[in-house]
Amino acid sequence: MIDQQIEIPTKDGSTTTFITHPERGGPLPVIIFYMDAPAIREELRDMARRLGTSGYYVMLPNLYYRSGVMEIGPVPPDPNAPERKRMYELMNSINIPLIMDDTRALLGYAEGQAAANTKLVGTVGYCMSGRYAINAATHFADRVKAAASIYGTHLATDQADSPHLAASKTKAELYFACAETDIYAPVEIIEKVKEGMSGAKAEVEIYPGTHHGFAFPKRPVYHRDAAERHWERLLALYRRNLV
Repeated sequence: MIDQQIEIPTKDGSTTTFITHPERGGPLPVIIFYMDAPAIREELRDMARRLGTSGYYVMLPNLYYRSGVMEIGPVPPDPNAPERKRMYELMNSINIPLIMDDTRALLGYAEGQAAANTKLVGTVGYCMSGRYAINAATHFADRVKAAASIYGTHLATDQADSPHLAASKTKAELYFACAETDIYAPVEIIEKVKEGMSGAKAEVEIYPGTHHGFAFPKRPVYHRDAAERHWERLLALYRRNLV
């Protein structure tokens, strides 16, 4: 595997992006891995590597670069902890239009790389970034063939770019992995997503016995069986569509 961390120019500066891919077999389909709210950390780099070993050119961009932040370190569970308040400030400093601008820059960079095939793109986003992964499929419909939201938030809003409205705007296959218990995506929101995906090339799956964050090995809510199921679903999604 080849790992590298580079600066990719954007409209608003440059985003430090971790890239990992196999040494051989290219050009490889591109996977854009959008981080969750606690920011870039080795846990995410390891997950990107796991994707990459399956034959993909994986890009993990820092989405907080506009605030001059790369890694924020451990976030205590106490809602009043300064670190948690800072995380929410950072999370609220970005939005779909900004991240779509970043996505355009990422794809532009990948176009010039011999190891990358930007005609076949998949996306995945965890937590705050589930909406970004799904929106990439609508904003870059000619490239993004598969998009996955893993316990995503803000999945059904009153905005035109709400993820639950995405099915009519893309031909990509969409996948939503949802925790059974999730204060950030309660049952009524998941039902709206299911309604929006009805009849589309999409699946909304609830993982029994799980809580928000179940796929991250370093989290107290980590659920090994569910995490492995999410990997199986994700890799199968890409195998079906990135060919």
